[in-house]
Amino acid sequence: MSRNEHTQRLRQPEVLPMSREEMDALGWDELDILLVSGDAYVDHPSFGAPLLGRWLIRHGFRTGICAQPAWDRPDDILRLGRPRLFAGVTAGSLDSMLAHYTAFRKKRSDDAYTPGGKAGARPNRACIAYTNAVQRAFPGLPVILGGIEASLRRISHYDFWSDSVRKSVLLDSKATAITYGMAENAIVTLAETIATILDETGEVDLRALRPQLAGLPGLVVAGTRDDIPADAEVLELPSHEAILDDPKQLIEATRLLEKQVHQNKAWAVQETGGRMVLVAPPGPLLDTAGLDELAGLPFTRLPHPSYRERIPAADMIRTSVTTHRGCAGGCSFCTLALHQGRTIRSRSKGSILKEVRAITEVKGWTGSISDVGGPSANMWGAHCASDQSACERASCLTPRICKHYRVAQRDFVSLLRSVSDVNSVDHVRVASGWRIDLAVTDMQALTTMIREFVGGQAKVAPEHQVDHVLRLMRKPGFETFETFLDLFDKESKKAGKKQYVVPYLMSAFPGCTEDDMRALRAWLDARGWKPEQVQCFIPLPGTAAAAMFHAQCDMQGEPIFVAKTDAERLRQHAILMPDTGRAPGGKGHHGKGRRQPRSGGNRRAR
Repeated sequence: MSRNEHTQRLRQPEVLPMSREEMDALGWDELDILLVSGDAYVDHPSFGAPLLGRWLIRHGFRTGICAQPAWDRPDDILRLGRPRLFAGVTAGSLDSMLAHYTAFRKKRSDDAYTPGGKAGARPNRACIAYTNAVQRAFPGLPVILGGIEASLRRISHYDFWSDSVRKSVLLDSKATAITYGMAENAIVTLAETIATILDETGEVDLRALRPQLAGLPGLVVAGTRDDIPADAEVLELPSHEAILDDPKQLIEATRLLEKQVHQNKAWAVQETGGRMVLVAPPGPLLDTAGLDELAGLPFTRLPHPSYRERIPAADMIRTSVTTHRGCAGGCSFCTLALHQGRTIRSRSKGSILKEVRAITEVKGWTGSISDVGGPSANMWGAHCASDQSACERASCLTPRICKHYRVAQRDFVSLLRSVSDVNSVDHVRVASGWRIDLAVTDMQALTTMIREFVGGQAKVAPEHQVDHVLRLMRKPGFETFETFLDLFDKESKKAGKKQYVVPYLMSAFPGCTEDDMRALRAWLDARGWKPEQVQCFIPLPGTAAAAMFHAQCDMQGEPIFVAKTDAERLRQHAILMPDTGRAPGGKGHHGKGRRQPRSGGNRRAR
């Protein structure tokens, strides 16, 4: 059956099939695409595999899901049969190493994306393990990596858990290609390309396929320089071997990759052991119409009916609404800007209200919308009024908000009030983090937010108090946080509400010393604050902060102090969390760090 034939008659199933029986009920004799995921299958737009699965079905490709399969044998992957076009592999909503290990490399006991919240349902380095399992199950089938783990490991990267620089996961896994970033456009173009080749030749030869995939927007392939268009702008990244020889070269590679994503016009090329990793430009991103179409697909917002145990992340995001994509902040420790981009793409107000009305009809509706937001809640509607392709800034917001950046704080407040007006909605909360430097640009809008849409707690991210640490983090100066706090206290009292600010704080960041942590501790003590949870810095692959951690220098190449050993990191952490490493009875334990699944995914690592 050609793609055009089944496009005309393919309908969205109630759930994407995870078994032969479900395929038979749909009348599908085979799949076009199999998606293998490290997450349980929750049919919600915050989960990557079902999101892409429904999008592919919308474009005429029969797609099924293999969730959390065994990786040491092919049995689970074989269950749905060999797909016609390719298998897509994702580690899930988190990098699998982050899902498994704490900031002090101790094994976690839970996994919010697994039935029963149990750890161990996905392998370490899941992209590699799942790719190997698919290749054993279906020899010769194209395997395409995607999701946060593959996206942030698309070039040479520092791996905190092995304390080493690893090659692109494309080479380590021997996959066919990587779709990086938000992959809706890329994966449909990829599927159409492979389907065309298959219709013309009757088979897909992997060796011949890779050059034909080179240049598709949003894809990473192994190839040669001849695969790059002659007139293309090319960013030459330091080679893998150069980074091994000189850690500062990782700083340069990271800087160039950030530039490629933001400007969205050049190729990035990296040599590794004589092979070339080719990173095509991200290409067109879903605009408002595309995001509305995607959000309008018939998600049940519930776990697949085969599950018998609750899935914690599904409970947390069931009544949340993601309003936009992208993060203009570009914080050096965060993966959002490198994965989703700095450009804000917002859904329309009508689309958001339509989703809210759909949520009110889901079984178990309680009357409360738990979150209306995204990577940073109050970036909805924001945009750049200049030529982004020529922009050299690492952040739209620091060291100060760019003069070309347009915010829409009052429009966001208006949106929240419209959500409140939806029939049977009793409460609306903004649980996503607020970007405080944007919030204080419009005190009237901020006042309304504080009085009407705080569910007892406002989550904000000052991260630290010391200026030179904040600069390295690409965060606003601490006086911005103090301005926000003063207004929050005043307006909460006027509204007669007991409300609290929950500050995200971080220890052991590159450039932070024990004296810096004591300065933060002194500020907290002066306010009578005792933080219940503090994130000890984890160098996430691909981020600028991970490059600084490895190279022990800032993004300009100047040396900085870095707490490298666990002992040094624990000492810094214990300044804010004195019980870290101690437990009743003398047995030590280690803080897990902050992990907040929510609308838009994990704050650090979506």
